[in-house]
Amino acid sequence: MSDSQLFKTSSIMALGTIASRVTGLIRNLMLAALLGTAILGDTYNVANTMPNILYNLLIGGALTAVFVPQIVRSLRDSDQGSAFISRLFTVTVTFLFALTALGILLAPKLVNIYAPEYAGSKEFDVTVTLMRYCLPQIFFLGLFALLGQIANAKDRFGPMMWAPVVNNLMAIALFYFLLVSRNDISLANISSEDLLWLGLGTTAGYLAQAFVLFPVVIKSGVKLSFRFDWANSQIIKSFKLAGWSFAYAMISQLSYLVTINIATSAAVKSAADGITTGVGYTPYANAYLILILPHSIITVSIVTALLPKLSNLVIDKKYKDVSDSMSLTMRLMGIFIIPAAVLFLFFGEVIAKVLYFGIPVDDANYLGLTLSAFALGLIPVSINLVLLRGLNAFENLKSQVIGNLIMNVISVVLSLIAAVYLEPKWVTVGLAAIFTVHYFIGAGISFLLIKKHGVQIPVLSLAAFYLKLIFIFVVAVLPVWFFRYSTPGGNLIYLLLVLSTSAIIYLLLLKALKITEVTTLIKVIKGRRE
Repeated sequence: MSDSQLFKTSSIMALGTIASRVTGLIRNLMLAALLGTAILGDTYNVANTMPNILYNLLIGGALTAVFVPQIVRSLRDSDQGSAFISRLFTVTVTFLFALTALGILLAPKLVNIYAPEYAGSKEFDVTVTLMRYCLPQIFFLGLFALLGQIANAKDRFGPMMWAPVVNNLMAIALFYFLLVSRNDISLANISSEDLLWLGLGTTAGYLAQAFVLFPVVIKSGVKLSFRFDWANSQIIKSFKLAGWSFAYAMISQLSYLVTINIATSAAVKSAADGITTGVGYTPYANAYLILILPHSIITVSIVTALLPKLSNLVIDKKYKDVSDSMSLTMRLMGIFIIPAAVLFLFFGEVIAKVLYFGIPVDDANYLGLTLSAFALGLIPVSINLVLLRGLNAFENLKSQVIGNLIMNVISVVLSLIAAVYLEPKWVTVGLAAIFTVHYFIGAGISFLLIKKHGVQIPVLSLAAFYLKLIFIFVVAVLPVWFFRYSTPGGNLIYLLLVLSTSAIIYLLLLKALKITEVTTLIKVIKGRRE
């Protein structure tokens, strides 16, 4: 796959991600209308989040990144990978089934861990019932990820990004049906039939999301069958790599748990001090969701298409081509990511007021400050993902785990210092700033790790390019920023003016300064070959 094809494919996936995000937003709005944002909504969210927690912790990392290089390598076998992929499919499905069954059995224990205050109440019974209906999502999430990676290895990228739209549309239809037929659902009157519809109806969306990929995989030429001869060197290697992936996820989860505890503790202390502004984990989580949106649309789409290409280059020992592809990816990615980071930095409060117009102004302002503290972290988050996928192509998981441990230890220490020395009302903003530092350290470690494999990425040149983009976009956005207090029409009109004006000036400046990556992007959009 040429670089032109890579970014053309990425644009298709980005459109799929946007469609998924939009339908996901509608889904969440429908859910809030049906169950509200109080205790009944919480019971559903606790139950429906658990499959994702278990999946991401135990197998998600292996399925979304670790197995791809091995699948790509197996495609060069005489049977075009059919034997290895079938073994991997069989062992994955077996593990997912066992994990799902164990989760359903232990559902009451899981509710006690994540919602201990529900013990002995109706909320507990409702959550346990819903969770048992939702936990089969683990199986379908894993199946979706595995089939998607097989399709990606065969250069079929689009369907994996568009499949979640099917899931969202089914959920929207379900919630609409329940709104029309049972618009008065509450914790007091919810019936076992309602719970059945809610739980299994939601899970059915994940089933559809997974099964729409079967025709894609079959059409790609891969012949899937159940094979239980797992005493195979490649499968054993997959198990070992999956183990390192689990260690990586566990370290990240423990660090995240510290962040949650510090943020919620700050909220309690702030309330005790008489501060009514929304301080704590909720603004942290909501600001993070805004921050990660351009990353999901741009970076994830590009990197998903990049990994199979890198894996083939590594197999062929074309390390210069690996360096060139990763460098070009980071430069083209920067054209989009830098403006988003600068916008979040300068206009965090405006963005929060527009997106969370239903909450008090002080709460929105605080959320916006948290977003601004996160803002520059978007740059190393995106760079680090490219570097990690490069390391995945070399099947280097052990070094990633060590690097992740170092950056998370530093993050935890800084978070504990912030909890002690910052006023409680500023702890959440401080945690967001620490997130930024955390990922700059992580990106630095990843640069060192990838260099050990003979990949020479011109770090100083890349840094100079990013600084140039930052300067250009700051110049583009300053004219609108100076008039931030005199723009009529409210926050939405002002934000639209910021986005449109700065984008036009930015692109004109890039063209005038002859930033060659813009020409590359235009060629990709037009579908021409380099």
